[in-house]
Amino acid sequence: MPVITVEAGKMDRNKKALLVKELTQKASEILSIPEQAFITLIKENDMDNVGTGGQLLSDKMAK
Repeated sequence: MPVITVEAGKMDRNKKALLVKELTQKASEILSIPEQAFITLIKENDMDNVGTGGQLLSDKMAK
């Protein structure tokens, strides 16, 4: 059972649904595995929980 994991910022339910649909369809096509076999996990990361270049992303975006 293949698992697709996406880590991204916050998004609304419609965007999540579209993301799951499109990723599943494309992975199924490329890997020749039925769409029903895929599990998709979405991990939403708040900008206060992400660091880049030694700074919190929230601080970097505020500048």
